[in-house]
Amino acid sequence: MYDTDKRKLLSALAHGSIFFSTAVVSIGLPIAIWFVSEDPVVKENAKEAINFHFNVWLYGAIIGVLVFLTLGLLGFILVPLGFLLHWGLTIFAITHSLSNTDQAYRYPFIFRLL
Repeated sequence: MYDTDKRKLLSALAHGSIFFSTAVVSIGLPIAIWFVSEDPVVKENAKEAINFHFNVWLYGAIIGVLVFLTLGLLGFILVPLGFLLHWGLTIFAITHSLSNTDQAYRYPFIFRLL
């Protein structure tokens, strides 16, 4: 049996690492947790966090190009929507991993590369 407090902490850190920054540094924590942890739920949460990082970067690039091409007109809609989804889904994942320790959180509407 795995320690539930350790499972909560590592899963919440994996999902919450995106708040540290959106640079490459923030993805290092879920990668380290994914390689070091032996708990299958923690590994799955770390893998989902890594996939979510990739999707945030991809959608950010797409939104940036669309805002540039429309001379900023789509920025009034897409940028706040992107931030709302980015922060909202991450906060929901953290609360899910703290409350439901037996099951990994799966982000909706993302491409899973791993």
